[in-house]
Amino acid sequence: MLDNDTSVIEIKGLHKAYGDLQVLKGIDITAKSGSVVALIGSSGSGKSTLLRCCNMLETSQEGSIHFQGEPVKWQGSGHNRRPSDASQVARLRTNLSMVFQQFNLWAHMTILQNVMEAPVTVLKQDKADVEMRARALLEKVGISEKCDAYPAQLSGGQQQRAAIARALAMEPQALLFDEPTSALDPELEQEVVRVIKDLASEGRTMLIVTHDMALARDVADHIIFLHQGLVEEEGSPSAIFGAPKSQRLQQFLAAVA
Repeated sequence: MLDNDTSVIEIKGLHKAYGDLQVLKGIDITAKSGSVVALIGSSGSGKSTLLRCCNMLETSQEGSIHFQGEPVKWQGSGHNRRPSDASQVARLRTNLSMVFQQFNLWAHMTILQNVMEAPVTVLKQDKADVEMRARALLEKVGISEKCDAYPAQLSGGQQQRAAIARALAMEPQALLFDEPTSALDPELEQEVVRVIKDLASEGRTMLIVTHDMALARDVADHIIFLHQGLVEEEGSPSAIFGAPKSQRLQQFLAAVA
């Protein structure tokens, strides 16, 4: 476990464009070890794009990304910029597990197989050891009885909890959540929120893109409000929700209240 002064994720001056559309216009964010950073903002503000750039599912045109102090290596520039070391990207991704809005479970595998797949095939870990850990993780997220079921046989909340167990199976240094509750109805949403709160209480480093202000307020140590591709305001939950400074953040909070 890293000490709490260590930056697990550090992004500086990040720019991302799709053609002429500038989505991120120079973003700086830091997630320290054991911290929970929530990214909030209107649709189109760049939250999910930022998260995908962090995990290198999207390629940024400018700026630096450091993971545990190690810089991502780049080649080319502008729209031609790409990571220069594929093995580095693969290695870093094993420590940055992502949980998607739409679960992204493999439909042809049981829930247990979904959780076991990456540690066995990517990390080459012992199958018996992985299975024991996978079963424990499914119990941790409250769906151990569903280990032999297929994704289509589970509710949305159960599928999302399975996706969280799958992410945890890689034993990552950080978890990235992209709108983890937005595809769920309110009752199922609470199942997932409870799991995320439990993970936060364990001191896991997390970066969470969310539309759920109660979740951001309850689990985050630090909140970043994005507006039109820039960090409009950031601070503690009490500062962001209790004393927002910018007019745009005040309008956003009033709209989602």
